[in-house]
Amino acid sequence: MVNPNRSGGGVGFSSAEFEDEYERPSKSEMKRQSDALQKMGQTLVEAPRDRVKKVPMPEDVLDAILECQGITNHEGRRRQMQFIGKKMRTLDAEEVTVIQKAIDSWKGASKAETAAMHALERRREKLLADDNALTALLSEAPHLDVQHLRTLIRNARKEQAENKPPKAYREIFQILKQLEADKKKAAKAGDDAADDDADSEANDE
Repeated sequence: MVNPNRSGGGVGFSSAEFEDEYERPSKSEMKRQSDALQKMGQTLVEAPRDRVKKVPMPEDVLDAILECQGITNHEGRRRQMQFIGKKMRTLDAEEVTVIQKAIDSWKGASKAETAAMHALERRREKLLADDNALTALLSEAPHLDVQHLRTLIRNARKEQAENKPPKAYREIFQILKQLEADKKKAAKAGDDAADDDADSEANDE
């Protein structure tokens, strides 16, 4: 008897059915995807609130993450994280990609911030080791109080020599950090002014 599912010697299911079955992700792959989305949700919960608010994502997902950030009870937080995991699994591939790009940009920003901090630390060490470093600093920022800086440098050297708490040492770092922040602020103001001039010229034309 001829099998009614066969036609012209073909197998008992269509090629489309075979492709659907073949392309369906395995249980292990689905588990990996679920774990990755759960981890992404955890990263968002642990990130600063203002950063998270800037990430493009569905409102219900954002609300769940922000709510979790405010929960201090361990069990309540655990339940909310499970809820976030479910919400993350409702995202489509494009939404997940956008969120991942935002998280990756944070990592890049963190690396840049770390590198900048290390540069300030190296400059502080140079100020303690070489008197000419102070001259170079004052040429960059003549508004700094030279007497105060000399006192801080002298006290920081004493702190190190006598193994005392690094009060002056830390204050030097804060001065350098503020100086760098002022430079960036001035540079940004200059860029904004240049953009305004360009817009004005374009409008005149």
